[in-house]
Amino acid sequence: MQRLILHAVTATDVGPVRDNNEDAAFAGRRLVVIADGVGGLPNGEMASEIVISTLAPLEEVDSDDPAAVLAAAVDRANAQIRVEGQGAGTTVTAGLLHGDLLGLLHVGDSRGYLLAAGAPDAVRLTRDDTFVQLLVDRGALTAEEARGHPRRSVITQAVQGDSYRAATAVLPVEPGDRVLLCSDGLSDYVDDATIGRALKETADLDACAKELVGLALAGGTADNVTVVVADVVQEPSTRSV
Repeated sequence: MQRLILHAVTATDVGPVRDNNEDAAFAGRRLVVIADGVGGLPNGEMASEIVISTLAPLEEVDSDDPAAVLAAAVDRANAQIRVEGQGAGTTVTAGLLHGDLLGLLHVGDSRGYLLAAGAPDAVRLTRDDTFVQLLVDRGALTAEEARGHPRRSVITQAVQGDSYRAATAVLPVEPGDRVLLCSDGLSDYVDDATIGRALKETADLDACAKELVGLALAGGTADNVTVVVADVVQEPSTRSV
């Protein structure tokens, strides 16, 4: 098993409408997380911060079941939100690296994407927990129609102190892969093809993250927009010679 790490950066903008930023993110060498406080619920900012502070210690955890570790941590965050959140809620999309495997967890409508090394296009790793996604699944809407639907931000579950069902997976990664986690402030206003081109064509991590935020703002986002962009690289050898 290769020993890999992440080179990760985050970028955020409050957007043109809101006064506060309910998004929160973590960009580490093993852990990446995006959490978006749920609009329409009080204290969304509190909920997203609880998720980040609960998951952040996993940066130092190297488990052979990274998806299960993520799930247990989100359960702890959910319990804390139940006690402290007073109706607060948040999405969460997270990745935890172990060797050459990336554990994934997802609840809500933030998203994860993977641009595999040498691949022509990025692929979406997550399925939105939203009302319009249910309509797409049933054939009542096309994916393009869903992007412009007035109820596209109505989510069907979140981490808000109640029961939820997180989607989890473990996928192999290799050096040269690029991972994106983003809040819906990006994905509701910029299509997947444009997001994929930015990931592929802008090599510098900081520049790529800023370009994605800029695309959301240019696309008319009315929401907070936050991204985490991470490159998978070989861990440098520490052996002396």
